[in-house]
Amino acid sequence: MNYPLLAGIGDLLSRRTAELLDQADELSSFRKEFFIKDESLCYLDGNSLGRLPLATIDRVSNFLTNEWGTELVDGWSHWIDEAQPAGDLLGRATLGAAAGQVLVCDTTSVNFYQLCVAAIRARPERKTIIIDSANFPTDRFVIQGIADQFNLKLITLDTDGTGGPGSVKIAAENELVTKELLAPFMSTDVALVTLQAVNYRSGARANLKEIADLVRSYGGLVVWDASHAGGSVELDFDANGVDLAVGCTYKYGNSGPGSPAWLYVRKELQSSLKVPIQGWFAQDDQFAMGPVFDKNLGIRGFQIASPSIVGIRAVQASYEMIERAGIARIAKKAAIGTELMIALFDAWLVPLGFTLLTPRDHRLRGGHITIGHPEAKRIAAALRQYAQVIPDYRMPNSIRLAISPLPTSFVEVFDGFERIRDSVARKDYEKIQDSGNRVT
Repeated sequence: MNYPLLAGIGDLLSRRTAELLDQADELSSFRKEFFIKDESLCYLDGNSLGRLPLATIDRVSNFLTNEWGTELVDGWSHWIDEAQPAGDLLGRATLGAAAGQVLVCDTTSVNFYQLCVAAIRARPERKTIIIDSANFPTDRFVIQGIADQFNLKLITLDTDGTGGPGSVKIAAENELVTKELLAPFMSTDVALVTLQAVNYRSGARANLKEIADLVRSYGGLVVWDASHAGGSVELDFDANGVDLAVGCTYKYGNSGPGSPAWLYVRKELQSSLKVPIQGWFAQDDQFAMGPVFDKNLGIRGFQIASPSIVGIRAVQASYEMIERAGIARIAKKAAIGTELMIALFDAWLVPLGFTLLTPRDHRLRGGHITIGHPEAKRIAAALRQYAQVIPDYRMPNSIRLAISPLPTSFVEVFDGFERIRDSVARKDYEKIQDSGNRVT
């Protein structure tokens, strides 16, 4: 097999090679900036929930005592607009977005609904919307509800065999929707296309510019879900002509469970798009308490309600670290780390009956890889219980394994894959019974 990012670095099956990669890693010092209770644990699930930055502990503690506890309601004099500078920080650090186009607010699901409906309302004469079957469940369910609400035709590009409303089978590899696969379904009746920047299950990475240019050529809009991309790859929203996007902050953003999400609206669209939930914070003269809604024409026009200030403190702590590290260096490490995973997969896991469900070309994948096995669910549970490896399982038969570039070392990746090999060879999974826990 060919591993171009690892060419000339030594024996890939030697732990010493992983140690040398860590020694050469420009980001290796960032691991010390995270709370890591157990150094022997191989945490390969940063694509689901990132580790806790030490700075977050100080930042949130300081907020509780020196802001909320001390200032009380007077704190709102400087808290009121914090969704915007936090959005500018996040946009600079991870999205390639100029100031005034990103808000840190609400949840990914709420932001997704807001922007999808706004896109559809901007093209009222159009009656078709497009999604894919491998998209994240919330996105698919929200789109199905929007289609019902507005009596629209929904096309579901069936990339994984699961179908959905208006399902049309396409020959996608690794669940990836390309410009060529999407083009036959485009027309001047399409108001909205929504896809993932990096697929949550397979890790396949979309070409943002090609898709954006195609849909724009028909006069439609694209809403991207970048939840599994932000903080692991270079997105370059402004340069790639992205119109609308949403994402979370608790995966590669390391901002904590339930931390506030973000939305991106290209500046040229902000004055014309109308969101369905017209919140008080989107009112132009917010404290006039007027009788009718008068939308702010900038990015604040997409905010619904009070920002989570304690959540934003966690976002600030983490994304300041990400900005210091540099998204180009982060993306480079993610590419090398996933290449190391694939090399170890080929040598150690293929003989045990695993299949690779992620693109081999690093330009077509994000910060995680996905492997398939008929016993994936029990294997994932056994790795936690018997091998001190934390992966995650996704239906129907896949295990996701990530390198979160700031806290994860190359040795951690190497040790994790070695333990996966040994645990499966021992058939630890045969000792696993269903615990009844619905979280996977």
